[in-house]
Amino acid sequence: MGSGVVGFNIIPRNAIFADTNPHLINFYNAIASGKINGIKVRNFLEQHGEILSKRGQDYYYEVRERFNRTHEPLDFLFLNRCCFNGTIRFNRKGDFNVPFGHKPQRFSKAYITKIVNQVDYVYVMSRHSNWSFICQDFSETLKEISEKDFVYCDPPYVGKHVDYFDSWDEENERHLFEILSHSPCKFILSTWHSNQYKKNTFLETLWSEFHVLTKEHFYHVGAKEENRKPMLEALAMNFTPQRLYQEPIERAEQLLLLEKLAEHQRSNSLVS
Repeated sequence: MGSGVVGFNIIPRNAIFADTNPHLINFYNAIASGKINGIKVRNFLEQHGEILSKRGQDYYYEVRERFNRTHEPLDFLFLNRCCFNGTIRFNRKGDFNVPFGHKPQRFSKAYITKIVNQVDYVYVMSRHSNWSFICQDFSETLKEISEKDFVYCDPPYVGKHVDYFDSWDEENERHLFEILSHSPCKFILSTWHSNQYKKNTFLETLWSEFHVLTKEHFYHVGAKEENRKPMLEALAMNFTPQRLYQEPIERAEQLLLLEKLAEHQRSNSLVS
């Protein structure tokens, strides 16, 4: 699943969002079920954002310790939005271990509204589409793919330091290649191509038979500015894209969902 942003923007009628990180899946299941909604998110972030503004990193680490005990979805959201660079990392014990982002005033009114709108958007989309959020390994997810399916894979980058929830190594990359190379449907795999120091050799070996598109992306993860370097990203796919530069056209379903979202937001404002 990764961040889910691809699926959330494409808005497929039917979709399975799968990831091995249970906290990510629990969070989106909580939104889809209505356990978490925009009103609850706003109240939570306003309350705890106020405490963060007064107590700073001490309160951040208090919430982080609490999340590692209880795994509450709202704590997960809070931590992700005020941790260092918004990253998601876990140690070998499965504990969230990203340090504080050093922004005690993180939760401004405008920023909270932005987050609330995103939560409401996912809720409305999931309610009007046949979506499932499942915690499982990619090999399980891809067992039942058919010719009419479309697969987008967003695994951790092989050859990079990754601890999103579990590790990703050459064996995982080769296993994914074996599954996708025999896939009956079209697929896209996101990975990295190169940076100023080295190249992703798997693009020249495993994925060399597939079509590859690249785009430069600048990462802001380095603690020091001089450590923040651009990277050439890559998309490997088993088909040739026909319209690389055509502007996306909104489908009727997308327009309907936007109307439903506006209606949902109006009803929320009346309740609040």
